Amino acid sequence: MTQSRPRKPLFGLLPWTERQTVAEALRTETVGGMVLLVAAALALVWANSPWSEAYEHVRDFHLGIPALGLDLSVGHWAADGLLAIFFLVAGIELKRELVVGELRTPATAALPVVAAVCGMAVPAAIYLLTVTAGGGSLDGWPVPMATDIAFALAVLAVISTHLPSALRAFLLTLAVADDLGAILVIAVFFTSDLDFWALGGAFAGLVVFYVLQRLRVRGWWWYAPLSLVTWALMYNSGVHATVAGLATGLMLRTVRDKGEKAAPAARVAYLLHPVSAGVAVPLFALFTAGVSVSGGALGRVFTDPEPLGVVIGLVVGKILGIFLGTYLAARFTRAELNPDLAWADVFGLATLAGIGFTVALLIGELAFPGAAEAEPVKAAVLVGSLAAAALAAILLRRRNRIYRHLWEEEERDEGADGVPDIYQTDERAPGGTARQPAGEVARGRGCSARRTRP
Repeated sequence: MTQSRPRKPLFGLLPWTERQTVAEALRTETVGGMVLLVAAALALVWANSPWSEAYEHVRDFHLGIPALGLDLSVGHWAADGLLAIFFLVAGIELKRELVVGELRTPATAALPVVAAVCGMAVPAAIYLLTVTAGGGSLDGWPVPMATDIAFALAVLAVISTHLPSALRAFLLTLAVADDLGAILVIAVFFTSDLDFWALGGAFAGLVVFYVLQRLRVRGWWWYAPLSLVTWALMYNSGVHATVAGLATGLMLRTVRDKGEKAAPAARVAYLLHPVSAGVAVPLFALFTAGVSVSGGALGRVFTDPEPLGVVIGLVVGKILGIFLGTYLAARFTRAELNPDLAWADVFGLATLAGIGFTVALLIGELAFPGAAEAEPVKAAVLVGSLAAAALAAILLRRRNRIYRHLWEEEERDEGADGVPDIYQTDERAPGGTARQPAGEVARGRGCSARRTRP
């Protein structure tokens, strides 16, 4: 009688090399998330203080080179310029996931991709249902689609929750897939009055960038000016300039050649990830999150169909979409939930993904270009993100005893050799505990490790 193949544990132990890469990215995002929270709070206080006119004056102040079509306000420089750095880093992370990470094979990619697609589709559908019932504008359907990984990790840091590395990695991969979906929506649905000459020039710049990568040409003096020119041409083409950042990130080589200490993508990410998380995104939040929180403005969040659709989409749509997507992916593949976890943990993670701050604010400005229309929608993003954060904090804190036990087990290193013991110890056999080289576990055996429920 043929025995069925064992089912792969869902959210089991990550391979050691993958965990090291994820941990480094999460550390940077967590610090950046704390700065982001401070910037958003400062924007809200400043915009609702007696000095609110000064805030608007700084945000709307224009500078640039008009002859090159780059006469932008400070707020637009933050949205079109600084966020291009954010999407460049997101493109690098996505490329790494596709080439050497969790998305490199269909089997491992199925779960986060299905969860991300459902986590984008369900909030958009809920928004459309809400505004259709209320007779509102359908233009804002993409606003509740994206997850802000930095904000979410900052919330985890504030509530001191020890989520296992596999859950954190899933959240990171989910957010990266969300970013790709958001930039595709921006490129397809928020592009108008195309300048085909400028677009052709931007495309030519990307081709040159790709060729230089293929020819292994080194030197920042080649790539930095080329990237700036490509960004400027993309902006003038009518396509949102952040698309240039994502495309550039996807073109960087992620596999190092023989003799290289690190691949170009890793080197660029090392330099720009702190700039993106600690400077670009917080400055964008500073000049975007400054919305009125008066009683009338907050009242419109729950009475106007557009902001109400955003709030429901973020809080309810994200939970339903990601939770159901994860459950369906596990149900119809050979994956079973890690025995140390419960579906309540997936539900809490889905709730945390309802924090859609940075990209949601960007899409809100694009969908509703008028200040009178954009303010309630941006307020709805803030309200929805804070509600999702509060609900996630309650749900995840209730299970923190379990998470702390798993985290301590993952981090234990009694040999003080820099590699946690769980990556060096095989399951106990009758003759004792067999030691196993960490390299073997890193190649995948660690993914199937089963641990004792606390």
